[in-house]
Amino acid sequence: MDPAIESRLQELESRLAFQDDLIESLNEIIVRQDRDLARLELKVKSLDNKLSDLGEAGAMPGISPGHEVPPHY
Repeated sequence: MDPAIESRLQELESRLAFQDDLIESLNEIIVRQDRDLARLELKVKSLDNKLSDLGEAGAMPGISPGHEVPPHY
């Protein structure tokens, strides 16, 4: 085989191996981020539910919690 072609083929094989490693690394990162995102979504839902429960528990009958007068008035 021509040495120039063999050199180019080795270069391409090296690049392909590097790209395969990079793709695998990026895939692992995406999987981890997806897992983190799902966990964070559950926490946000939980906090939203707790906040709603606190708002309902602290509301006085007949007064909307969104229209409370701040304490400095």
